[in-house]
Amino acid sequence: MRPSFTPTNHLPPLYIPHATASAITLPNSVSHFCSSQLCFFIGGVYQKSVKRRRLPAIMALKSFVDVHPDSHFPIQNLPYGVFKPEPSSVARPGVAIGDFVLDLSEIASAGLFDGPILCNSDCFLQQPNLNKFLAMGRPAWKEARATIQKLLSSTEPALRDNASLRQKSLVPMGTTRTFFHPCIMRRIAGTIFRGPENPIPANWFHLPIAYHGRASSIVLSGTDIIRPRGQGHPAPNSPPYFGPSRKLDFELEMAAVVGPGNELGNPVNVNDAADHIFGLVLMNDWSARDIQAWEYVPLGPFLGKSFATTISPWIVTLDALEPFVCDAPKQEPRPLPYLAEKISKNYDISLEVGIKPAGQEHSCIVTRSNFNHLYWTLTQQLAHHTVNGCNLRPGDLFGTGTISGPDPESFGCLLELTWNGQKPLSLSGTTRGFLQDGDEVIFTGCCKGNGYNVGFGSCSGKIVPSPL
Repeated sequence: MRPSFTPTNHLPPLYIPHATASAITLPNSVSHFCSSQLCFFIGGVYQKSVKRRRLPAIMALKSFVDVHPDSHFPIQNLPYGVFKPEPSSVARPGVAIGDFVLDLSEIASAGLFDGPILCNSDCFLQQPNLNKFLAMGRPAWKEARATIQKLLSSTEPALRDNASLRQKSLVPMGTTRTFFHPCIMRRIAGTIFRGPENPIPANWFHLPIAYHGRASSIVLSGTDIIRPRGQGHPAPNSPPYFGPSRKLDFELEMAAVVGPGNELGNPVNVNDAADHIFGLVLMNDWSARDIQAWEYVPLGPFLGKSFATTISPWIVTLDALEPFVCDAPKQEPRPLPYLAEKISKNYDISLEVGIKPAGQEHSCIVTRSNFNHLYWTLTQQLAHHTVNGCNLRPGDLFGTGTISGPDPESFGCLLELTWNGQKPLSLSGTTRGFLQDGDEVIFTGCCKGNGYNVGFGSCSGKIVPSPL
């Protein structure tokens, strides 16, 4: 469904417990993680187009850190997050490598960020978030990536042969889990909500429609989701229903993390927009369909969306995704000049959603989609958001909208998969029209390279009952 944008405070840092722990824990108080604004855009459109890789995915690099071949976090990835080596430690920036986190504050303290941009920077020192680093822009990001890849490579002795620094800077993640942690969408959902005569709004092919959201209820993977309460459509001659949502749903999305912002009143040119995007995370934009259907006219989603949004903890950079660039769908009619890109590209990121029904041990895959189904690109979304002069800040978060493919098996939410609950899914001996209490929803995303993966880990949440 539609995405959103909200000025807010900040998201919590990612906490990675030490090796004895088995799950992410969140801080009691809220501080920066990656978002001071949140914007969700309407979902992808699938169009048949020739997909081609612009760069080859090669297995050139190898790390001295032992990384399992199936890991999402080899040396070719190096996603960023914020972590605590111990529950009582101060939060600090880190990079994932296999089953370890590289503590960037230790690397910086050792003077190993010695390039011209980062050598005198404190962006990794005593920083509880990534915002200072994000604000430095792509030259700093590239320099950091090159330095970290060199330090972690099997041929570089600076970290490999320094036992004391290795012990301080490489922190075990802790568990054996992989990570302890389109027109189609619009047409189906529009048909359900508005009827077959008007499934897609007339403006949809002319601009990336979006709504403002909020960051206060954005949570990290592994956080329980409390079933929301609100109003629903009334029965004939009755007041509106009020109580726990009867149609709780997931939405398969990704989200872009903003780097350098723009000044108020100065739009970002669409052809420069990529320099304002640091990377991507998985995002589940949970939706209460009954609450949403009753409230969304005329101003759009409110209580049907604002109760929770789950994101994965590691930000995969656009540089890591560059080998997986592919053509974006052809856009007809042609976008207006401010949205017309010289190069229009998407990314070949395979996405899966599993549901582990309450009381069962294993999850069932309910959909497989791909980021390349998006109609409006990330750069078009960012340019459109700023065209009225709205300013962005480092760490702002853009939701892509639901990523649905062309086939029923690639639809990105239960609203579509079950036709608003009328055609329930079969899950290991049980059925689901919408989510029940105790169900756990698990997103995964991964790019397949030549002998390696560039992945996002997982983005999960379990539904717990609404309080009385």
